[in-house]
Amino acid sequence: MSQLFLSLLGFACVAAGTPGPNNIMVMSSGATFGFRRTVPHLLGIALGHGLMVVLIALGLGEVFIRMPALHNVLTVLAAIYMLWLAWKIAHAGAPGQGGNTRPFTFLQAAAFQWVNPKAWVMSLGAATIYGSLGGLLMGAVFVVVDLIAVSIWTALGQTLSHWLGTGPRLRAFNWLMAGLLVASIALVFLER
Repeated sequence: MSQLFLSLLGFACVAAGTPGPNNIMVMSSGATFGFRRTVPHLLGIALGHGLMVVLIALGLGEVFIRMPALHNVLTVLAAIYMLWLAWKIAHAGAPGQGGNTRPFTFLQAAAFQWVNPKAWVMSLGAATIYGSLGGLLMGAVFVVVDLIAVSIWTALGQTLSHWLGTGPRLRAFNWLMAGLLVASIALVFLER
């Protein structure tokens, strides 16, 4: 059992730490709003994804296996939403420049997990491979690992904010983050 747990821990670290929609968005948020203002976003990701893992381990994933059309609908909705987010990231200004941009709230970040293709792949993979450990334990592992991973990405974004300033570098960074978010969507469709 301890080997299986360590394997889950390794899986969670790799899955949560590699680039994906959550990490790209919190890096951008850290650069734009700073670490402290991004904390609700971080907590929403960790707790929202942890809950997702628990629910999928308890059987929600079976719904998508039995109803593949539902998965297709969710994928299209996710792509549309993520394209909108990419547009918002690309057009975000520097902190204090006014406008109505603000970081994700806890609930927005938690809800985003349900349209995040990477979160679905991570959750379904964990439930399939490590299901014998139990949904609550798997969910707890992902809460902790996700929180560490997105905190690192946010801190990296905040560190970059000093170099980015408010001019062309910030605009280029925002467009790069938006492009990476769009690329993460494209990868989902290419894998189908």
